[in-house]
Amino acid sequence: MSAAIVANKTHTHITTRQNTTRCAQGGVRVPRAAAMRTMRARATSVEASGKASAVSGTAPLLLRAVRGEEVERPPVWMMRQAGRYMKSYQELCKKYPSFRERSEIPELSIEISLQPWKVYKPDGVILFSDILTPLEGMNIDFDFLQGKGPVIEDPIRTMEQVERVCKLDPATAVPFVGQTLEYLKKEIAGESALLGFCGAPYTLASYIVEGGSSKNYTNIKRMAFTQPEVLHALLAKLADGMIDYLCYQADSGAECVQIFDSWASHLSPCDFEVFSLPYIKQIVKGVKQRKPDLPIILYISGGAGILERMADTGVDIVSLDTSLDITDARARINDKTGIQGNIDPCLILAGDEDSIRARVHKTIEQGRGTKHIVNLGHGVLPGTSEENVGHFFNTVKDFRW
Repeated sequence: MSAAIVANKTHTHITTRQNTTRCAQGGVRVPRAAAMRTMRARATSVEASGKASAVSGTAPLLLRAVRGEEVERPPVWMMRQAGRYMKSYQELCKKYPSFRERSEIPELSIEISLQPWKVYKPDGVILFSDILTPLEGMNIDFDFLQGKGPVIEDPIRTMEQVERVCKLDPATAVPFVGQTLEYLKKEIAGESALLGFCGAPYTLASYIVEGGSSKNYTNIKRMAFTQPEVLHALLAKLADGMIDYLCYQADSGAECVQIFDSWASHLSPCDFEVFSLPYIKQIVKGVKQRKPDLPIILYISGGAGILERMADTGVDIVSLDTSLDITDARARINDKTGIQGNIDPCLILAGDEDSIRARVHKTIEQGRGTKHIVNLGHGVLPGTSEENVGHFFNTVKDFRW
């Protein structure tokens, strides 16, 4: 799909109050724009190229590495590789300023997901979306406001509100996610692995209870300390929803998935064990029961203090941020899982070709002997040059054991 195809689509601003669909449990209002529905439907008629896999009969490098097979080099992809640092994405944003348009209209999400793949050919292509995307299918309205980020229209703070949260039916609530993944799977045709993702229950609950982003997370912690039964009820529903969501992504073509628990590091380890860990385990167990061969990665920014607990969730890969030394991390978890990471995003922003090459080679050597996916310790930073991103990818791709 070319940028020209996307650019010729009718521009329709998204507002979550324009139109409605129904929650899977019946009768509960869930906003959805009619214009978006029309544009999504067009994606189902788009014919994929159907080209043969680059290496017939051979799984993508990332999947072989995660399975523990012998590989010629570690695979590489980059968190937030599709998006804000690329000029092609910035141009698309001028035509489609709403994040929900870009992430929920298949033509746009497909184009954005493929932008870095067409330029750099990373070993993983990740769906361009957001962790909040499935929430409306659970009767939780949200939007993204310019300069403010995600906003939950009606923060959930009582058991009565939790009871109105309904079961997620991904095929009905977020069909555009499935359509996007199906097209991407055909387009990349086995040259790279297709990645899906979801938010962990505690991080999703943080947005839902706070009403958006927060500095101190006062409301959700007040709920945890004074109304734990309310928070647990919400977390359990979110965990069930994310099991269905990840399995739907796998059914639509995702070959590996990542769970983001962005705000779990704001919990004390003892509170992490109560309000986050059990629900991550619930997701992993539920997904593995239905999709036993689907690799699962867990990423927690600032998770150095809970690394051993992360490795006990049952995931295949623990993604490390920049605060952790790979050698130390491997020793702490005794290679119980594979690892992903953990190059400083600021190195890609501010470094030169020599410094990027040296750090990449050091990181690869530290990961030698275990299942290792080279990645950043966090998402690529705005303002990073595409040239430096190219140096990063090429250094890994040119490496051989």
